[in-house]
Amino acid sequence: MKKLIGFICFALLLPGCGTLDVFEEMTAFPEHQWKNSDTPSFTFLIEDTAASYNIFVILRHEDAYHFNNIWLNITTLAPRDTAKIQLVNITLANNTKGWLGTGMDDVFDHRARITRSPVKLKKGIYTFTLQHQMREEPLQFVLNAGIRVEKVIPYKEP
Repeated sequence: MKKLIGFICFALLLPGCGTLDVFEEMTAFPEHQWKNSDTPSFTFLIEDTAASYNIFVILRHEDAYHFNNIWLNITTLAPRDTAKIQLVNITLANNTKGWLGTGMDDVFDHRARITRSPVKLKKGIYTFTLQHQMREEPLQFVLNAGIRVEKVIPYKEP
């Protein structure tokens, strides 16, 4: 019995190895509609410049969402830098598997990495702003959108 409990504890802790949450915040959309004029903004502080980071967009939508993807303008304001805008296409579903995120009932969550590999960040305050670029206005059945930043912990052999 002790071995089973130990194994369960190990299995629950294992997925957390390799990253450390630095920041995660989401904005809820009233009436489950993301209007183009809604531009949620997320601000956080980076202090560790030796570390590498993964940056994600997090989305929550209903099963009734009309599209397999979402186009976003992501504006990044880094310390001592000008704002940079990137247009990103995030795949939410495909015809074989359906919704690619995790779901419960008719709500689906997606975490899509927007950095190709871990990146180094400067010390200071970062601001990310999201704006959807879909043709539907307002964009129906979107519940939340946000940003997640994870510090990558290098693996060290015991």
